[in-house]
Amino acid sequence: MNDKTNYTSRTTLTILSQMIFWSRWLQAPLYLGLIVAQGVYVFLFLKELTHLVMDANTFTEAQIMLIVLGLIDVVMIANLLVMVIIGGYETFVSRLNIKEHPDQPEWLSHVNAATMKIKLSMALIGISSIHLLKTFIDVDKMTQHAVMWQVIIHVVFIISAIAMAYTDRIMTRTLLEAHGKAEH
Repeated sequence: MNDKTNYTSRTTLTILSQMIFWSRWLQAPLYLGLIVAQGVYVFLFLKELTHLVMDANTFTEAQIMLIVLGLIDVVMIANLLVMVIIGGYETFVSRLNIKEHPDQPEWLSHVNAATMKIKLSMALIGISSIHLLKTFIDVDKMTQHAVMWQVIIHVVFIISAIAMAYTDRIMTRTLLEAHGKAEH
């Protein structure tokens, strides 16, 4: 190979590498879309809260509990959205550069893809728990088949979260052992 061919190959690889690295910014509109979705959840929360306050005297205790569980569900989904928006952007797109900001979430300082997966799976378990509790409160309106599937799905979420956490633990231990051996 001559120098001109070698230079052209290096230039092409550099441009290709830069394009691939830049492509992470294609995710930014997805996170902006999730912010819009969170706005919709805020609207839904306020609508349900207004409904609860305005008509509280017409509800039974069970109905109030179902509405409150619905509000908790909306909050948990909003929390999930925040984790995905902030954590995903920080992990896959770009640093947020909010060091020293008094409102910086504690979990953001040690976020990575594995941590995000575990946090998201725990949030899904929480959301699933709320749905399951709503089902058990209003079980007479559900078929046995529907209840069974909700329980099965909830258990699968739990097993998946345990498997992800265990896998992360094994990977972390393996990395620590590899670094420990490399230092000696």
